[in-house]
Amino acid sequence: MVDSKHQWKAWLYLSPAIVLLLIFTVWPIFNTIRMSLLEGYTTMREVAGASFNFGIGNFTRVLEYPKFLTCLKNTVLLCVLTVPISTFLALLIAVALNSIKPLQRLLQTVFFMPYVTNSIAIGMVFAAMFNMILGGSARPDSVGIVNNVLEFFGIPYVNWMNAGSEYWANIVVMVVYIVWNALPFKILILLGGLQSVNKQYYEAARVDSTPRWRVFTKITIPLLSPMLAYVIITGFIGGFKEYSSIVGVFGDSMGPVGNDDALNTMVGFIYRAIGNQEGTASAAALILFGIIFVVTMINLYVSKKKTHY
Repeated sequence: MVDSKHQWKAWLYLSPAIVLLLIFTVWPIFNTIRMSLLEGYTTMREVAGASFNFGIGNFTRVLEYPKFLTCLKNTVLLCVLTVPISTFLALLIAVALNSIKPLQRLLQTVFFMPYVTNSIAIGMVFAAMFNMILGGSARPDSVGIVNNVLEFFGIPYVNWMNAGSEYWANIVVMVVYIVWNALPFKILILLGGLQSVNKQYYEAARVDSTPRWRVFTKITIPLLSPMLAYVIITGFIGGFKEYSSIVGVFGDSMGPVGNDDALNTMVGFIYRAIGNQEGTASAAALILFGIIFVVTMINLYVSKKKTHY
């Protein structure tokens, strides 16, 4: 406990961080709320001396936007698909890494590399893997690496992301990319949790000749439940903010050629509106915040009942 005579020193040491938080976190939040309640707000109009009425017109404009439901659907669909898949795969990989000793450090580094790689660069690589080079013949000049693998197993090639591609194919590309990009962080967290588990539980199970699947479901998962709850909650929060991965794969059009905005998300909608409709963008940001808050509260409520500390 800091003596009351020396508390001013603690405040002095904290002051730079507090000032930065006030400038770059607290003020932007309040300013976003202010702009969302000023109907038709834009910075240029404010600079020109225009006055704005308080109201919910910006929120109404967001909800009436023709592609709002598309943005919301894409955001929710990608989140619901990628979070469970990436969490399950990360759990299996973490358990496998924890059970081997040779080359464990090397494999951890390999699995962690995507986390420190630029997401736009990774998206361009994935675009090249799924992309087809169209030619004048019935068959494209190049069908891409993924389609070459499919054809090796006798599966017809698929138009994943070019003009005329179907929505489900675009979603598959994004799910594969997002899951692959999300794995490193989750593997790191779960592997750290596994390495801190008391080995006596596994030794007792070995003495009792407990089957591996039962050890996994009755020992590993319950003891990892706090870490699983953490990666699931943060996964949903990150999933609802998905944007850069779609830009990395499909570019600014946020969809295949001829079908712009087919994969646009809530964050993409906000970025599009920031340039000339700051009030609408602020309202959309608050709507997204409300969705994330509700989903997070539900996850916390469920995890509180399922988590074993």
